[in-house]
Amino acid sequence: MDMGNATAGFILLGLFNHTRAHLVLFVLVLTVALNSVAGNALLLLLIHQDRRLHTPMYFLLSQLSLMDMMLVSTIVPQMAAHYLTGKKSISASGCGFQIFIFLTLEGGECFLLAAMSYDRYVAICRPLRYSVLMSWQLCLRLSLGSWLLGAADGAMQAAATLSFRFCRGNEMDHFFCEAPVLLRLACGNTAAFEFVMYICCVLMLLVPLSLILTSYGLILATVLQMRSVEAGKKAFATCSSHLAVVALFYGAAIFIYMRPTSSRSAKHDKIVSAFYTIVTPMLNPLIYSLRNSEVKGSLRKRVTHCAPLTRKDALVCLDLGGCTKRKGIQ
Repeated sequence: MDMGNATAGFILLGLFNHTRAHLVLFVLVLTVALNSVAGNALLLLLIHQDRRLHTPMYFLLSQLSLMDMMLVSTIVPQMAAHYLTGKKSISASGCGFQIFIFLTLEGGECFLLAAMSYDRYVAICRPLRYSVLMSWQLCLRLSLGSWLLGAADGAMQAAATLSFRFCRGNEMDHFFCEAPVLLRLACGNTAAFEFVMYICCVLMLLVPLSLILTSYGLILATVLQMRSVEAGKKAFATCSSHLAVVALFYGAAIFIYMRPTSSRSAKHDKIVSAFYTIVTPMLNPLIYSLRNSEVKGSLRKRVTHCAPLTRKDALVCLDLGGCTKRKGIQ
């Protein structure tokens, strides 16, 4: 297809067919997506409302929840609209915007997880110097840096991908615009760009991952030397939650972006992409809330405060921060 047709847009074949089995899967995926948005929104509200959670650790966790909410909101509504209406077209500018947002969030999450591992390292291995080594100023810089580095990667790859001419049709066997999938439609030699993209993936994935593994190696050595069993269990519980998120995120991302082109399969790519764009964002708040006593305590406190007491002492919940008591309501 020539450049003029590329400007007209692309066709996303989607994740499901219009069969009964695929309809069930579509409803399941939609339910997971809604739970993902609700779970991350609840975690954001808890962190915002509870002063005990106003620490660098939970601020970084709130940024992770925000990224996950934005990721699901970028991918799922369009996928659902395409499936329900049968209109599967997307403009070239819309495709570029989706690539940019997707890579901004994915890249930002790579660096954010590394920042969270550093926070845990300082909290466990250097607790007496925590306020100095993990100050609020540094925390904000790490968070902002994660967003900016992700945005730089997203802008570069979106612009470079759409600069190619496309002559192999305009149909993508995928449910959203992803740079490796779009490159399959490009004519001409894309080897140089694929090499540059591979280097970017090494920097965006393996460098933060190496920092994470180093941090947790030092944490493990410190935990093994702890004399207090309870302190060791608490440290291990906190870090195991983070490691579970890291394993889910990096495993899927490396599978998609660091495999040779010759070994790629459209079916496998769609399944793995659905996992880390829809399922993983739902698992993140569950992992952190179920394995974190402070988050569970904050949630329990909010639920208890908003529970009705008696006919004469009805409690009207105004928000997650508390309730207003109204006397004498029959």
